[in-house]
Amino acid sequence: MQYMLLIYNAPDAEPTYGTPEFQAMMAGFAAFNEKAGADGVLRSGEGLRGVDTATSLRMRGGKVETMDGPFAETREHLGGYYVLDVPDLDTALRYAALIPVAAFGTIEVRPLMDYNPAQL
Repeated sequence: MQYMLLIYNAPDAEPTYGTPEFQAMMAGFAAFNEKAGADGVLRSGEGLRGVDTATSLRMRGGKVETMDGPFAETREHLGGYYVLDVPDLDTALRYAALIPVAAFGTIEVRPLMDYNPAQL
């Protein structure tokens, strides 16, 4: 089953770019990528640019509305994601715990929908 691991953090809580703490965090991401890749469970993963680059869209009354920035006003922002193919939620959670942001942010783990008619 595939699970998406959504990486949320408050920008003011993460290590500052260029510091030893930032380098340690990036080393943690590299270690996660290496382990999940070597284990054969990593399907994809990317970081996202900051929320100041986001555009949100919604349909209201048949008309498209767009707005700059994220729709939700929250302290934590979605910063990236991984998609893993693992047997169950417990395994997905074990991998999620290895993501460095778990130490100061939140990793949301969600199963992906399988729209294969044979699976519905």
